[in-house]
Amino acid sequence: MAIYTLGIDVGSTASKCIMLKDGKEIVSKSLVSVGTGTSGPQRAIEEVLKNAGKTREDMDYTLATGYGRNSLEGIADKQMSELSCHAKGAFFLFPKVHTVIDIGGQDVKVLKIENGAMVNFQMNDKCAAGTGRFLDVMARVLEVNIEDLEKLSAESTKRIGISSTCTVFAESEVISQLAQGTDKRDIIAGIHRAIAGRVAGLVHRVGLVPDVVMTGGVAQNHGVVKALEEQLSCEIKTSPLTQYNGALGAALFAYQGALKHAKA
Repeated sequence: MAIYTLGIDVGSTASKCIMLKDGKEIVSKSLVSVGTGTSGPQRAIEEVLKNAGKTREDMDYTLATGYGRNSLEGIADKQMSELSCHAKGAFFLFPKVHTVIDIGGQDVKVLKIENGAMVNFQMNDKCAAGTGRFLDVMARVLEVNIEDLEKLSAESTKRIGISSTCTVFAESEVISQLAQGTDKRDIIAGIHRAIAGRVAGLVHRVGLVPDVVMTGGVAQNHGVVKALEEQLSCEIKTSPLTQYNGALGAALFAYQGALKHAKA
């Protein structure tokens, strides 16, 4: 009999869900771009079940992680820290991983991994600097789509320094640069370098050990990935499943839970 497990990652800005078969095959996945405190988590679960032609009763074990994991009491069999789930997911995708950089909607996490388990971590403070939220604000000020930041930064021809990584001060700095007639593409490249500088500081506190893997929504912006590679003088690996990494880890832990449950 196949074992089906669900992993749900309820983030601050998005809800992700993954269904696994026998702890190794991804059957279905979903991403709803609203997170904790909304209908997002429930919609993400319903979408995954519908895509797979399964019901909640077909699931052997469900595990929730992320910022809003406790909101799924009564739906999930267990809740677990996103740090452990991100470590587990990254190790599944990249078995040689030793450093995970996760940039989400509202925080930055750097994890040190040994044999697939987290042994140390650093998180940014409560400031939104260097997060997905920071990029959203900058894109709005620059009047560009968030999806276009990577392409535009690649067209930069002049190195512009954005000295502040505080969202409020950086916004003023960007407005000032625009007023001076600075090319938006150069400003965007400067923003990416500012984020990379801040994240690199967290990485060095944990201790940089290759292979380095980047997860979270911001990992889809290769302008940030490239700027971080330059800062760290190190290759950074990403996966098409970057945004689902926490949900994947949760589904893997759910499989372990299902096996224990079956033995009990």
